[in-house]
Amino acid sequence: MTVCTGNICRSPMAEIVLRDRFEAAGLGDSVVVDSSGVSDEERGNPVDRRARAVLAEHGYLTGAGHHARQVTAADVASRDLVLAMTTRHARDLRDLAGQRDPVIRMYRSFDPAAHGLPENELDIADPWYGGPHDFEVCLAQIEAAADGVVDFVRAELGVSSGA
Repeated sequence: MTVCTGNICRSPMAEIVLRDRFEAAGLGDSVVVDSSGVSDEERGNPVDRRARAVLAEHGYLTGAGHHARQVTAADVASRDLVLAMTTRHARDLRDLAGQRDPVIRMYRSFDPAAHGLPENELDIADPWYGGPHDFEVCLAQIEAAADGVVDFVRAELGVSSGA
């Protein structure tokens, strides 16, 4: 599960990119990817139009049928991997997890170029406040970490890359 603030920009973009990458890796039937937000302020809303536009420009599905929703403690407890877009999201997710110990990681921690950076330097900025360029940067950061997420999940499943 990918998690951002309102579940209309970063987390659905990451959900869509990850689904695409898992499908390409032959894991589309083995891995469920979803998304949510730490806030309920956007509940029921579709993917932001600017996020849809940048996804379409890069050949991805655009999240038709997506309805923003707030993450719950049950969501966190039932996922094998929860990917936070910012340190604030990670903190909120850890608070929701309580004593349980789910795997909560910063999404960008899977980007080879960000390897070794402290957690507080791995935030993916919210493009909602910006323009088209901000959505391009957001998508680039999501794409940069996506293969690392796939490799991590492949290893967790004990599936070789077939290469």
